[in-house]
Amino acid sequence: MAPRLQLEKAAWRWAETVRPEEVSQEHIETAYRIWLEPCIRGVCRRNCKGNPNCLVGIGEHIWLGEIDENSFHNIDDPNCERRKKNSFVGLTNLGATCYVNTFLQVWFLNLELRQALYLCPSTCDHRMGDGIREEKDYEPQTICEHLQYLFALLQNSNRRYIDPSGFVKALGLDTGQQQDAQEFSKLFMSLLEDTLSKQKNPDVRNIVQQQFCGEYAYVTVCNQCGRESKLLSKFYELELNIQGHKQLTDCISEFLKEEKLEGDNRYFCENCQSKQNATRKIRLLSLPCTLNLQLMRFVFDRQTGHKKKLNTYIGFSEILDMEPYVEHEGGTYVYELSAVLIHRGVSAYSGHYIAHVKDPQSGEWYKFNDEDIEKMEGKKLQLGIEEDLAEPSKSQTRKPKCGKGTHCSRNAYMLVYRLQTQEKPTTVVQVPAFLQELVERDNSRFEEWCVEMAEMRKQSVDKGKAKHEEVKELYQRLPAGAVKALCKECVVERCRVLRLKNQLNEDYKTVNNLLKATVKGNDGFWVGKSSLRSWRQLALEQLDEQDGDGDQSNGKMNGNTLNKDESKEERKEEEEELNFNEDILCPHGELCISENERRLVSKEAWSKLQQYFPKAPEFPSYKECCSQCKILEREGEENEALHKMIANEQKTSLPNLFQDKNRPCLSNWPEDMDVLYIVSQFFVEEWRKFVRKPARCSPVSSVGNSALLCPHGGLMFTFASMTKEDSKLIALIWPSEWQMIQKLFVVDHVIKIMRIESEDVNSSETQYISDPKLCPECREGLLCQQQRDLREYTQATIYVHKVVDNKKVMKDSAPELNVSSSETEEDKEEAKPEGEKDPDFNQSNGGAKRQKVSHQNYIAYQKQVIRRSMRHRKVRGEKALLVSANQTLKELKIQIMHAFSVAPFDQNLSIDGKILSDDCATLGTLGVIPESVILLKADEPIADYAAMDDVMQVCMPEEGFKGTGLLGH
Repeated sequence: MAPRLQLEKAAWRWAETVRPEEVSQEHIETAYRIWLEPCIRGVCRRNCKGNPNCLVGIGEHIWLGEIDENSFHNIDDPNCERRKKNSFVGLTNLGATCYVNTFLQVWFLNLELRQALYLCPSTCDHRMGDGIREEKDYEPQTICEHLQYLFALLQNSNRRYIDPSGFVKALGLDTGQQQDAQEFSKLFMSLLEDTLSKQKNPDVRNIVQQQFCGEYAYVTVCNQCGRESKLLSKFYELELNIQGHKQLTDCISEFLKEEKLEGDNRYFCENCQSKQNATRKIRLLSLPCTLNLQLMRFVFDRQTGHKKKLNTYIGFSEILDMEPYVEHEGGTYVYELSAVLIHRGVSAYSGHYIAHVKDPQSGEWYKFNDEDIEKMEGKKLQLGIEEDLAEPSKSQTRKPKCGKGTHCSRNAYMLVYRLQTQEKPTTVVQVPAFLQELVERDNSRFEEWCVEMAEMRKQSVDKGKAKHEEVKELYQRLPAGAVKALCKECVVERCRVLRLKNQLNEDYKTVNNLLKATVKGNDGFWVGKSSLRSWRQLALEQLDEQDGDGDQSNGKMNGNTLNKDESKEERKEEEEELNFNEDILCPHGELCISENERRLVSKEAWSKLQQYFPKAPEFPSYKECCSQCKILEREGEENEALHKMIANEQKTSLPNLFQDKNRPCLSNWPEDMDVLYIVSQFFVEEWRKFVRKPARCSPVSSVGNSALLCPHGGLMFTFASMTKEDSKLIALIWPSEWQMIQKLFVVDHVIKIMRIESEDVNSSETQYISDPKLCPECREGLLCQQQRDLREYTQATIYVHKVVDNKKVMKDSAPELNVSSSETEEDKEEAKPEGEKDPDFNQSNGGAKRQKVSHQNYIAYQKQVIRRSMRHRKVRGEKALLVSANQTLKELKIQIMHAFSVAPFDQNLSIDGKILSDDCATLGTLGVIPESVILLKADEPIADYAAMDDVMQVCMPEEGFKGTGLLGH
């Protein structure tokens, strides 16, 4: 037995021999267990529920043992933000600017470019040269000044990483939108070259051309005369197609491959003065010191209309010999790898950019990942980890094996090669004095921040230690002395409960024997049959609950108190449950009138039961049943008989209207009739419900034709509309039926349609006139309101049906065969307005006085009935979507994509034969109304479907670097 149960049993063992009235102070103290010894820490693992003196497991382990000083504060060590020795400085990612950070690190480690930028004059240099020392933060004005300041911080900052937000804002880049990294590189180099072209110093003015600019020629040779035509062009990077290739050298060879110009693509030779077959190729004339090779991983997919990423492996070596590809006279073009720019991710619209860059001075490789910089071991480039982070698709091949000095990557999008030299780089780039002073200012602010954070940490630790000593002292004073507030009533009650639980089985047998005896005279008591069947279980549950309350009251000495609100809620739930003998209580709290639910028991049996249920309602055998229930029962029987009689009379009087047989039709007017009467279809449906179930429904006493009239008393329907769309709102009545309706119901307004033959003998034209006449203004207002509702809906349901081979599966001829089984009869009834609540169907016995119906009430009624009549029956294969009239077709396509797994660019949508193609148009303007059925025909899926998540990214048109400083020049 568990220790808690053992303590519980020992504390109440005396209750087996002591009656409740014999409980003494000793028994009370034993029950409360106040003399138990406190538990020993280490022996007792957690707080004992059975021992109120247990002080283990109340959180003391946090304070009594040795405590780590870091638990007293939540301030990180400021030295973690300090730059490590012989390491580079990182750059903060401002949201989606990792592509900018990678290029900044690559350009920073180009020593010649950094040196040239430091030589560029600055407005800050002039101010400091004049002796002006500004205390406020330095704000660069030009792109060159931003780069100068960034490079100076990257070189000499004490911080682990710096913030490039000034540079990013100067360019006007969107920090929340991922952009094309390759396009950024080209645009920024063009901007930088244009900015530096205004400098006087040639080392500064020409640095971009000297480092990155090469030259090639487009050479065209006529096959007829051999004439050679050249078009010279400069380049800052070579854009290499990688599709279908495995090696970098293959990509270069394709870039320089000879192209044949034949057929319609023939070349016009100026020498021959006619179109001739020719060959065209690119001829490399000179190469720069820094050779940027763009691997065209992000290409336009004609099938999807968007960019996609080619996740194919490309092999490249650390030494690249470009001499075979260059037509030159002398000179060497052997390059060594200096940087690899990586895009992690399978999508062209998302992912993360990092860079592996080689330190030109030490020859060591570093991985630059925004704020984090990792040094590669053994001065070797290591791409294996980056390649494992991509999510390969089933169609992609395994990574090929790479030899020494070669690498393979499916994520590299740019390779940077530096011209190999025999001498090691000896360039030592010194930060100019004015920039160094700015860096030292920033370093001073950083050091001040470190001191401030360290002081805050120390203060928090000192406070924590003082609190630690205070809690340890309090814990020693926790054990309680003598306890006076012990409740005798609770102990006595629990003693009674425990004794009853022990004798329950014997009393159960006794009661069963007493129930076998026949009760005579007025000595018995009424008990519910249901209560008698389960009285032992009810008694046991009640005793357990009372015993549980005793545990809770006893547990208060041990800190196990219940929340007051929780205990109140539990008591309320218990009160709502049916207690013993309450099954024969009527709603008025008296004895119920049904004798089948109760039986008489003897006085002895009731006495036994009352020991367990002292609060049970008591009904002696002479007790009369509830008088109110008797009256209600009698009235109910009379009303039910009356309703059945009325329903039977009305059904006999109007058999065809009830069974919907032999009904007149306006489109096929009966020849022998000159007049037909009209009532609301709602009235007919409510009346049929009453006739079918007169015991459940109230009788319909009023026709309520005012619902078909406008506030001016005019009819709201034309003769043509009543033959078509409004036919579901009205019911046509024969004259003989109308006479019977006037006798059986209160008619507020007579509505009839009359046929009038033309008096002209030569004319066979027939006119149909309504009485009352049509109200044109209200009719037009109703139509406008209906059209407005169809155009301005929110959260309406439409249905999308996927079409296979242009054939819709729905059987229009028999829609009832395709009704979803989920639409029950109850669902169909929900759309119908309740007759009892409708002002036009008053159930009172008043006269035929016209009721005042507002135009708003009438419109509400029309909406209700129209909504029910337009309700679409969902067929198998369709899916319901919630839409609004103001959302665009593109947004609807996104919903359809999630429902059918069909990308928006593969969706062909139509409604009523009309193609939906304008993605920017709203559903309201496209004529999509509530309950519409849109047909979806899906194109064949594309081969590379791994970028399904790109759809959310390309919903908005791509703007690239539009509006930024990169295009300002």
